[in-house]
Amino acid sequence: MTCKEGNAAQSSARLAIAGAIVAALALVAAGSGRCETPGSPAGTSARSSAGSQLTPTPPDSVEILRTTDGSTIVGRITAASADRLELETDLGAMSIKADRIAEITRVPATAIKDGKYWYPNPGDTRLYLFPTGRMLPRGSGYFADYYIFFAAAGYAVTDWFTLAGGASLFPGVDFNEQIYYIAPKVRIASIGDFQAAVGAMVLNVPDFGDDDDSPVIGLIAPVITYGGSDWGLTLGAGYGFADDEVADKPLVLLGLDRRMTRRTAFISENWILPGVDDPMVSYGVRFFGEAISTDLGFFNVISDDAIFPGLPFVAFAFNF
Repeated sequence: MTCKEGNAAQSSARLAIAGAIVAALALVAAGSGRCETPGSPAGTSARSSAGSQLTPTPPDSVEILRTTDGSTIVGRITAASADRLELETDLGAMSIKADRIAEITRVPATAIKDGKYWYPNPGDTRLYLFPTGRMLPRGSGYFADYYIFFAAAGYAVTDWFTLAGGASLFPGVDFNEQIYYIAPKVRIASIGDFQAAVGAMVLNVPDFGDDDDSPVIGLIAPVITYGGSDWGLTLGAGYGFADDEVADKPLVLLGLDRRMTRRTAFISENWILPGVDDPMVSYGVRFFGEAISTDLGFFNVISDDAIFPGLPFVAFAFNF
């Protein structure tokens, strides 16, 4: 093999690494949680404490009252004074002293189903690995862990810009031999049920050969999500790169998130990878509370070599 052929083979190998590893991590930190309340004007709940000046609840909203003894009451404020609130609930009218109220949260009426508050899915800014077009609200963030040995964190500097990063945490491996990355994400449009953003990831991969040449690889990918608070269809595409080499063909993504119950959502993330004949598919469930989520899923390929149910995927995230 000539030197020129060797360099070409090395460039091809790096581009393959860019496609495989970046697809495997695929902007994991470009939005791992969300604290927005769907349907609220500014994307967040209106919170008040006892003693604050309160007004009757608008027709399209409801109040969630948490009392000092830990109880929760859902209803609409019909009248308020300095020491008492009058409420209309599914059980009828009631009156409660202000000093018994620990917190009041105003949410859209659509967030109440069968008398229970369906808090936002804290992970709706991502599928399993690839991001959706939704953004974290300003001032929120997250800590996440993938497969135990991959840690990530992110913070929304504004409503339209999130900066994230992460690293592998392989035991017994020096830091300069770990994988680490940064991943910014920028909103480019938010029109009704359409959300669009551009994410990027720059990843440093340690050199496992003898040439002491550690490649910098990454991906730049626009994503569009169409849907409401309980479901979304995501389409994305991106070009991988390794140093100054760019892949000839893009990675293509088609994803779906669909809320099934108050605490669970179905997730599917499917890729067409450049240079790979068989599409990669995934399916599974996200279990979540108001701030914590756990993903349990399986990845597989559509081919005769597919093994049911597929390669297990596990991730955890805490949102703040």
